[in-house]
Amino acid sequence: MWGRLSSRMTKVRTRFFCDACGYETVKWMGRCPGCEAYDSMVEAVQEPAASEDAAGHQAAAPLKSLGEIASTERERIPTGWGEVDRVLGGGIVPGSLTLLGGEPGIGKSTLLLSAGLRLASAGRRCVYIAAEESAPQVRMRADRISENNPPPEFFVCETSDLPAALKATAGAAVVVLDSIQTVRVPTLRSISGSVLQIRESVFRIQEAAKPGDGANGPAFLLVGHITKGGEIAGPKILEHMVDCVLAFEGDRRMGLRFLRAQKNRFGSTDEIGVFEMGGKGLEEITDPGALFRSAGPDAHPGVAVSSLVEGSRAFLVEIQALTQEVSLAMPRRVATGVDPRRLLSILAVLDKRAGVRLGTSDVFLTAVGGFLAREPAADLAVAMAIASAARNRPLPATTAFVGEVTLTGELRLPPSLDRRVGEAARLGFGEIVLPDSARGRAGRLAAGGVDIIYSRSIVQCVEKYVR
Repeated sequence: MWGRLSSRMTKVRTRFFCDACGYETVKWMGRCPGCEAYDSMVEAVQEPAASEDAAGHQAAAPLKSLGEIASTERERIPTGWGEVDRVLGGGIVPGSLTLLGGEPGIGKSTLLLSAGLRLASAGRRCVYIAAEESAPQVRMRADRISENNPPPEFFVCETSDLPAALKATAGAAVVVLDSIQTVRVPTLRSISGSVLQIRESVFRIQEAAKPGDGANGPAFLLVGHITKGGEIAGPKILEHMVDCVLAFEGDRRMGLRFLRAQKNRFGSTDEIGVFEMGGKGLEEITDPGALFRSAGPDAHPGVAVSSLVEGSRAFLVEIQALTQEVSLAMPRRVATGVDPRRLLSILAVLDKRAGVRLGTSDVFLTAVGGFLAREPAADLAVAMAIASAARNRPLPATTAFVGEVTLTGELRLPPSLDRRVGEAARLGFGEIVLPDSARGRAGRLAAGGVDIIYSRSIVQCVEKYVR
């Protein structure tokens, strides 16, 4: 009799998870060993999988030879936003999971709502799961950002119950979930946004998007909140399980917004999308060539322009510097849009190699327009802007500076020179300063119609322009 009873019993496992970091243990603890948070362990009941027998054995999954699997390029779904499609690598891949993160009020929901309306206008069924807003609020926002009548293929599901919402998405091509931190699985004894809820939610969404046997469910676009440190709120497994992680950045006090890919299984992570937030929502900027420069043609001390590459496009970015003599023991070094550590190294090189003394001066540095000048090719423009400000000598307004500054003061060649020189020529620049190692490409680069000035070190540039 006991044998018959045991064969019918299902073995239920109890685990405890840290609500702050996701640490897992078999017993409750007052203090998490992973993050040392107090009273953060929550209980979770884990039932055996349906494929397990009473003894806990599980059937083996089928194997397929890689050569037997058909190699076909999946058709992508265009979002109607050229800038979004550029960052995604050509559009949304069916059955994929895309996570969009950003600060509150930056425009995440507006961007995905606009994409959903455009997809529905193109005849693709789109479901918007509103876990943070009511359906009338979604309609109000849709009327603000779109002058057309709502397309018949756009549907709103107002619920925070994830299993119920997933059942309502049957037959949809794209599902927008706003947001992953506010939906919940009712069978779990934890609040929305907890580590356990987010992990279980993303597992269920993945099962809905990728049902197996090569079939595809709807593509999911997930809105994600971020922490004070700028990371996606929740366990790190959230970013590991999705196919694409996008970051929507920008200063909320300014109109410009930048869309970047931090992870992309179906394309490059080097592309950038540029938008502008206006009274009627977001507008994409397809030609941001002169967007990151000052409007005036006059030359001012402390201003230098560099040609920087993001993905497949080049941008002319203006770097502005200001130096001020102070009597403080520790002068300030403030950088906006430029890596502060690179600023410190460039200041050391200017002092040691080029004789630009800034040990008793505050140095303020910024990239115009909110652009993030992350690549080393901006080093030369940063150095020349600082030297120009320190010596109060303006640089030529039609000269661009491109090159990485090493600790020895020499200049190194960045990649994609053709695009950098071509963009400078397109926007009317007369000359561009490049490292001396670019002489081998002189003929091809000169075809762009801009004069090439070669320099071996930062010392030569300082002596030539701000002596």
